[in-house]
Amino acid sequence: MRPSAVRLLNILVPIKRTVDYAVKIRVNPDQKGVDLNVKHSMNPFDEIAVEEAVRLREKLKGEVKSIKVVTIGPPKAAETLRTALAMGADAGIHVELPDAAPAPEPLGVAKALRAVIERENADGKGGVDLVIMGKQAIDDDAGQTGQMLAGILDWAQATFASKLVVDPAKKEASVTREIDGGLEELKCRLPLVVTTDLRLNEPRYASLPNIMKAKKKPIQKLTAADLGVDLTPILETVKVTEPPKRVGGGKVENVDQLIAKLKEAGITPVKS
Repeated sequence: MRPSAVRLLNILVPIKRTVDYAVKIRVNPDQKGVDLNVKHSMNPFDEIAVEEAVRLREKLKGEVKSIKVVTIGPPKAAETLRTALAMGADAGIHVELPDAAPAPEPLGVAKALRAVIERENADGKGGVDLVIMGKQAIDDDAGQTGQMLAGILDWAQATFASKLVVDPAKKEASVTREIDGGLEELKCRLPLVVTTDLRLNEPRYASLPNIMKAKKKPIQKLTAADLGVDLTPILETVKVTEPPKRVGGGKVENVDQLIAKLKEAGITPVKS
């Protein structure tokens, strides 16, 4: 028996184009940011999110109706969308920003994603049931967008996921998440926002045939104005500097020399 339309899952995966993780970061001469004229790629945590969405479809077969990826960024961000499409996503949405536009902040991104989800829900094709996204981006390390998105949508959320099991029939998901003391298991009702941790999976490499197929998959272009959101940052970066160079350590022969060195450095014992 084929599943009814109401049981089919529509998955949305937000992704971000970031400086490649292997690139050595250098501060700009004006100390207002970092040099962006370097290799870029998909944020590694977002690759994990795309992989998990594709694995869910492989596991659930026909119960996943569509996997859409969405990105907010300059024209070159379309390349990142094509990578996700080559991994197995069905279609893309590109909220295009001018090349010179500053990077949007987490709250602005969350509002834009909410607007995208509202458009998807209004098109009569079933809307979005599950959002899977990276827990953070490696450029700003904010780790806020997923939580903000769930908050403004009033959806359930499960962050830092290391295991995800979805039951489309019950519209439920079981999420194992990593916490300081070990692992925590949550049971959530759909719709749901999940943010991915490193141990959730290992992303696949896109094959050449899939890279060629991805060129024919649709990408919808939107602007912030189309979504009715303002992506202008509200915070100002005053100064960006590189961390101080590490100074080599030294060896001591005994405890007395160690204590003497600590005193020379201005470290004094605290009386209990």
